[in-house]
Amino acid sequence: MLGEYRFTGRGASAIAADIERAVGAGALSPGEALPPLRELARELDVNPNTVAAAYRLLRDRGVIETAGRRGSRVRSRPATTPRDGIRIDVPPGVRDISTGNPDVALLPPLAEALADAAARHAQTPALYGQPPADPELCRLARAAFDADGVPAGPVCLTSGSLDAMERVLAAHLRPGDAVAVEDPGWGGALDLIPAMGLRPVPVAVDDDGPIPDEVARALAAGARALIVTDRGQNPTGAALSAARAGELRALLAAHRQVLVIDDDHAHGLVDLPLHCLSGVTDRWALVRSVAKAYGPDLRLALCTGDPVTVDRVGGRHRLGAGWVSHLLQRTLVHLWTHDAVDPAATARSYGRRRDTLVIALTERGIAAHGRSGMNVWVPVADETGAVTGLLQRGWAVAPGARFRLRSAPGVRLTVSPLTVADIPVLADAVADVLRPSGTGRLG
Repeated sequence: MLGEYRFTGRGASAIAADIERAVGAGALSPGEALPPLRELARELDVNPNTVAAAYRLLRDRGVIETAGRRGSRVRSRPATTPRDGIRIDVPPGVRDISTGNPDVALLPPLAEALADAAARHAQTPALYGQPPADPELCRLARAAFDADGVPAGPVCLTSGSLDAMERVLAAHLRPGDAVAVEDPGWGGALDLIPAMGLRPVPVAVDDDGPIPDEVARALAAGARALIVTDRGQNPTGAALSAARAGELRALLAAHRQVLVIDDDHAHGLVDLPLHCLSGVTDRWALVRSVAKAYGPDLRLALCTGDPVTVDRVGGRHRLGAGWVSHLLQRTLVHLWTHDAVDPAATARSYGRRRDTLVIALTERGIAAHGRSGMNVWVPVADETGAVTGLLQRGWAVAPGARFRLRSAPGVRLTVSPLTVADIPVLADAVADVLRPSGTGRLG
């Protein structure tokens, strides 16, 4: 027996399944080292190549990571334990500003739009063999992309931003490839990458987005893809400035083989212009979700990109899900054509609360970041202490561990549930818990 866990299995699949079960059951802990190939092969009386194949399967599934001569170990966050599982129990009476949900008062009512979609469906039902995307929706989406200066490209639909990212990455990358990601960054993307067998390469960010030197380092290290949030970055509120986008575009021009994914999930709720990186490299995609501005349950994202990428994404989607429900598509068309959301008013509402909170924290000696969107990021020395202390004072915040790889600790405060009158009370609570910290990089 090797260590405290007794491994079993004769074939590669059986060995991999045994280890994956052990990780899921907690018998093998995150970060725990696995036996060397030859040692486990002797224990199981199998060829070392069989163990090597099992380890490759586990790496491709996002369960373990390998580091050459340093061996293999269980990932610190296996693909079977997503970051949104890092939750805190919110006691009765505690204000919950940890979820990252939009303000429901700013979401449009859907009854009329759904009724219109249902009436159209009654007249012209969506059936097998029809085009997967509504032509009017694609026309409206392309016009919006054009207005924001997004390079020309076809449009396809997916079931949300993460679905689009997964399909774009799968269209060009293979297990083991490296992907440069923001750190701190969106937990969904940080979970997705290892789950696909890809390797995340953390890139530090500041208020203007990914830091060019960090991106250059990741590209020099062999990153084959870069994911960038253009504005309203989760969790930090960063937004690509024109100057930062120009620096990154110049950098990427020397790496045309790199896949670039622009995440514009905050479209419709920010008042900053879009500065994207799309079109600099040969393979690119820009993903625009409607979840935050129109409702998370619409489960629809619009994706444009170079023809090869969009063709592969659309083709693979047709082989799986088939299409995004035309009822949802027509619902969005109705919302767009009837101006159901006033983006400027929505942006002002979030911006007023976010900016007021950042100012209030700064006045109390607390470093805080939130240039756009609905979140404020506060660097802390001790996440557990900060989260616990704020709970005791009546506030539930999101621990930064959901969003970090190597960056320093922090907590995320979502302004959606707040009124302006709430903010001094919250800022006082944060100041009671934290000591002043420095500014600069967000991690």
